[in-house]
Amino acid sequence: MTIELGILLALLCAFTTNVGFLLKHRGACAAPAVDFCKPFRSAIGLWKSRWFAIGMLVAAGAFVLHVGALALAPLSLVQAVISGGLVFLTVLAERVFGFEVGMREWLGVGLTAVGLSLLAVTLPHGADPSSGYSVAGMIAFEAGLLAVGMLLVLSPRFGAPHEHHGVLLGAAAGILFGVSDVAIKALTGSVGSEGALGLLSPWLLTCVLASVIAFYASARGLQTGEAVPVITVTSAAANVSAITGGIAVFGDPMPGDALGIVVQSFAFVLVIVAATLTPGPVRAAESRA
Repeated sequence: MTIELGILLALLCAFTTNVGFLLKHRGACAAPAVDFCKPFRSAIGLWKSRWFAIGMLVAAGAFVLHVGALALAPLSLVQAVISGGLVFLTVLAERVFGFEVGMREWLGVGLTAVGLSLLAVTLPHGADPSSGYSVAGMIAFEAGLLAVGMLLVLSPRFGAPHEHHGVLLGAAAGILFGVSDVAIKALTGSVGSEGALGLLSPWLLTCVLASVIAFYASARGLQTGEAVPVITVTSAAANVSAITGGIAVFGDPMPGDALGIVVQSFAFVLVIVAATLTPGPVRAAESRA
């Protein structure tokens, strides 16, 4: 029952996360351009934008749901469920925010539903949602992702084509959100065993640092790129990073029999394929006019 509750929290997190992203996009486009050399001025400009501020409050609610899900279920499973939340992005983009969605995106909805069902069926009984990990493995994983994320943040300065800046910054933000998710999973274990003293951990600093950089990268990416592609890349990068961390760092379980491994692997593939099908909607300005 504990893991099932974690899955429910992850689904709610997926929905609120995408609502928050779309609201933040609307607000970021109305705010002054983010300047990484002037972080305080940029943050004030973003928060003065009403829609961005509302989006951040919604995202804060999603964060609480995410932490709850991570405390109750294995990291890779939580992130697989959240990755399916890209179908929420597609529906919200069309029904609420004025995007046009084609057959390709709706196919992603069906694939995600099938993938999530297979993941639930093949979940091993008694799967351990604990946060045990190898310190050396954790350091190597987090340091590697931080390095990749920072390279992507700096990619516009390295001469990356202007039309790709939004997507590259979205990918950077997603990877750094993944760094934060892995650190949060470690913190849930230390807080569970040591109480508030468990927060006195280098992973808290890692979480805060990655989240702050991701905040600016995400906002700038939303300002320079189209909403749905940037949000999709951000979500996909965060989910892939965190799922990999769950398996590589925390040893999240896989089924013990060959058939279960094949089916669960196929389920993950379906979710990933569904994610690649969703970044197609475009602004339907004429039809909505």
